Amino acid sequence: MPKITRDQVRVPADVMPEFREDYINNYMAATRGSGRLMLFACDQKIEHMNADFFGEGIDISDSDPEHMFQIGNQGIVGVLAGQRGLIARYAPDYPNINYLVKMNSKTNLVKTAQSDPYSPLLYGLDSILDMREAGVNIVGLGYTIYLGSEYESDMMAEAGQLIADAHANGLIVVLWIYPRGKAVKAEKDADLIAGAAGVALCLGADFVKVNPPKDPEGVVPSAELLKRAASASGRTGLVCAGGSTVDARTFLSQLWDQIHVGGASGNATGRNIHQRSLDEAVRLTKAISAITLADYDVEEAMDVFEGRDKFVWED
Repeated sequence: MPKITRDQVRVPADVMPEFREDYINNYMAATRGSGRLMLFACDQKIEHMNADFFGEGIDISDSDPEHMFQIGNQGIVGVLAGQRGLIARYAPDYPNINYLVKMNSKTNLVKTAQSDPYSPLLYGLDSILDMREAGVNIVGLGYTIYLGSEYESDMMAEAGQLIADAHANGLIVVLWIYPRGKAVKAEKDADLIAGAAGVALCLGADFVKVNPPKDPEGVVPSAELLKRAASASGRTGLVCAGGSTVDARTFLSQLWDQIHVGGASGNATGRNIHQRSLDEAVRLTKAISAITLADYDVEEAMDVFEGRDKFVWED
């Protein structure tokens, strides 16, 4: 994929003139100068608690939270996404990582059958700007909306204001949008996910993270269905959640299809990376980035993963 130039970055009208260059810098950093997002999702310690970090099939190194930062430091990622406190604890030792602060999170203890999901802000923008002023390399913010929840209007209002305020200060914003709640019968319906992508555009997000759609009949491939969401998202880049850990070739094949068939603008991967050993996880970030940033095909990306191609990326 040809690298983009600074003048090719579409700067939203809600970015204040004095922060226009900051926004371009942050967009270029998050996409590693490619226009595609390689988001390393490290927000699951609240979302899924310890289940994603210790247990059968998970490398023991993942039980130490620093493992994620070691991967982000040694691998090739666009941004490492995590909560403010997590980043604050480790960023001083890993100053070169681009950080995206996840502004809301909830555990999975309360099930939808008990209560519709609601994930309000955990902290205000000022605390993030203070961290940035103190030298933490924060390039953006993230926020989750559960469309279909009875609380969706509250989350959309928070997200809308957050995006306006973040843009005004030169930060990019990624929305996680998942249809979920008692009113939602099929969370991965293709039209519903396309609708979620359109909501992200209307709220002004720079990127939106969605679940890959599924055909209930199992006939139409997920990447084909994803085209609807990629079209609906317009100038908001669309990326897919990585999901549970699978073997590297399967994951890389799915990613290639999402980008080249479905029209995705990158990826958002967490468990498939950090549940592996440090060496394997670092190699996988490079293979993922080879596809996301450099348009490698699956076989070429497997060469990167297996160490036959020493992939590097210069912004």
